[in-house]
Amino acid sequence: MILQALAFYVFAAVTMASGAMVVVSRNPVYSVLFLILAFFNAAGLFVLIGAEFVAMILVIVYVGAVAVLFLFVVMMLDINITKLKEGFLEYLPVGALVAIVLALEIMFGLGVFGSTPGTVMTLGQHGAKVAAVENTRAIGQVLYTQYFYLFQVAGAVLLVAMIGAIVLTLRSRPGVRRQKVGEQLYRSKADAISVVKVTTRGGV
Repeated sequence: MILQALAFYVFAAVTMASGAMVVVSRNPVYSVLFLILAFFNAAGLFVLIGAEFVAMILVIVYVGAVAVLFLFVVMMLDINITKLKEGFLEYLPVGALVAIVLALEIMFGLGVFGSTPGTVMTLGQHGAKVAAVENTRAIGQVLYTQYFYLFQVAGAVLLVAMIGAIVLTLRSRPGVRRQKVGEQLYRSKADAISVVKVTTRGGV
């Protein structure tokens, strides 16, 4: 029990420090690397509470795909750090207001201002019932029963976004050569190979 508590405090401290460094780092590449570190430590926190499936998805999807994509994009773009930091003090009050609202919402969800049946503080009463079902099976039961239609809507939204990204990037532009797969597959041998007879010591 002491080892679990120690691991929780270590993971939580590193996660909070990494989240702070994501915001205050001057180099965008360092910010993405700190973001990856925060994801790994958040996955460790999920493992401590018995949510191994969520921890695996967090590492595979966010670290293995999203964060690495962010890293590649940031490294390829020529970002002007000075221009990005312009107007920081102008938007600071709005950012502080949003942070306070989010903190209050988290406290309400945790049951700090009053414990209701839907808050985290009351989940300990149903610990035995929750422990009887595996983590992956519990997520599947909730996702494909209670939130089935919302899950399908989310998939449709992602599909539309993917199609929109393809349409925006695959537009015809003058001077840009495009690959024609059909012509490559159905070309004849005469079009693909050219036999040239070269005389000895004559060159092509």
